[in-house]
Amino acid sequence: MNTRIEMAVNPGEVERSAILKPLRAFNHSHLGDPNAQTIALLVRDELSDEIIGGLYGDIFHGWLFIELLAIPEQARGQGTGSRLMNMAEEVARDRGCVGIWLDTFDFQAPAFYEKHGFTQFGHLDSFPAEHKRFFYQKRLS
Repeated sequence: MNTRIEMAVNPGEVERSAILKPLRAFNHSHLGDPNAQTIALLVRDELSDEIIGGLYGDIFHGWLFIELLAIPEQARGQGTGSRLMNMAEEVARDRGCVGIWLDTFDFQAPAFYEKHGFTQFGHLDSFPAEHKRFFYQKRLS
């Protein structure tokens, strides 16, 4: 097979899907079906019903990956984040997950996750410059 490599700047979903297809096939041949599910816990403004934050994640291979957690400024300090994390853990347990993992920046909420029983399993320095990115996990029993 002859191949060539080209760079695409700001590729779209077509390019992403084309790369993902052989990767998923390879992974599936080694790991089996990931039984993937996407979940979202939505924080809504009670008056307008607008989504103003929440938690978004994927469950696959027995783990919940929390991709996004956003608490709107006006809802901070009221337990909204803790309620979302507790609900996510309940969902993970109900679906038989081994654990939950996520990443966060030093200027976001590392202490919040630690308070909720997460432990750091890695970090990247200077990502971006003068900041760190942390990776956390919480094993469910």
